[in-house]
Amino acid sequence: QVQLVESGGGLVQAGGSLRLSCAASGSIFSINAMAWYRQAPGKQRELVADITSGGSTNYVDSVKGRFTISRDNAKNTVYLQMNSLKPEDTAVYYCNADIRRRGFARSHDYWGQGTQVTVSS
Repeated sequence: QVQLVESGGGLVQAGGSLRLSCAASGSIFSINAMAWYRQAPGKQRELVADITSGGSTNYVDSVKGRFTISRDNAKNTVYLQMNSLKPEDTAVYYCNADIRRRGFARSHDYWGQGTQVTVSS
């Protein structure tokens, strides 16, 4: 089995910073892309940022210049550094990873349980 465990969410004032972490564990052969999504109340889940195994990144326009995604391949961990937070960043943030398990030929998507980020004005 594979698990993604997130940490680092919380309550912060507008303009503040938070750093989310997501560690993958289990019978992992390789990890391809990793990503962070978020879902605000009453809204659809949206891609915030993703990063390939080689380190190429992509961001939704609303977070460009404020958020930075990174990964530590040795630790099977992805991070999201969030600076200059705004109330509209309030959401549950989910980690996602495309993982190939040991003994399997294909990779599959895995999700974390979600971590709440609340930005007060």
